[in-house]
Amino acid sequence: MLKLYGGARSRASLVQWYIEELNLPYEFVLLDMANGEHRQDTFLSLNPFGKVPVLVDGDFKIWESGAILLYIAQKYGNLGNLPETRAIAEQWVLFANATLGPGIFSEATRAKELPKLMTPLNELLSKQPYILGNEFTVVDVALGSIVFYIPAMLKIELTDYPAVNDYLSRLSARPAFIKTILKR
Repeated sequence: MLKLYGGARSRASLVQWYIEELNLPYEFVLLDMANGEHRQDTFLSLNPFGKVPVLVDGDFKIWESGAILLYIAQKYGNLGNLPETRAIAEQWVLFANATLGPGIFSEATRAKELPKLMTPLNELLSKQPYILGNEFTVVDVALGSIVFYIPAMLKIELTDYPAVNDYLSRLSARPAFIKTILKR
């Protein structure tokens, strides 16, 4: 059984969302971050940086939300075996974590980056319901969670991007999303 370690309001919730989407059995271990439980030797043996999330699958341990998502997709999901298919998924997960997130959540770059990032995303989503086409994938978890937090955390309306708003509505209606992201 999978064991997912996370803290309140951490990126563990998006990993939990994907695990729920795949209906995988798992145990969620909520660490008391305020009291430094993530800095104890037991947890540091899982991630020497003391950061969450961490996933344990048998004897295998992995940390960093994007890497965890890709691992789960490859082992339990529908990522496929073609290197090109995997590379496209990796491209989008890395884009979400390395470009979209920092571009939007850094106050210094937000005003400039928001239209540069949301305009092409809106155009893509005006042609298809999900990032990779007609089916929900791990990419939608990685990217969709960041897009969801733009209005939810930053209080930035995305009215100039109607296809992005429609996308958020589709994601927000998913039972696994409601259970893991909206419950927070």
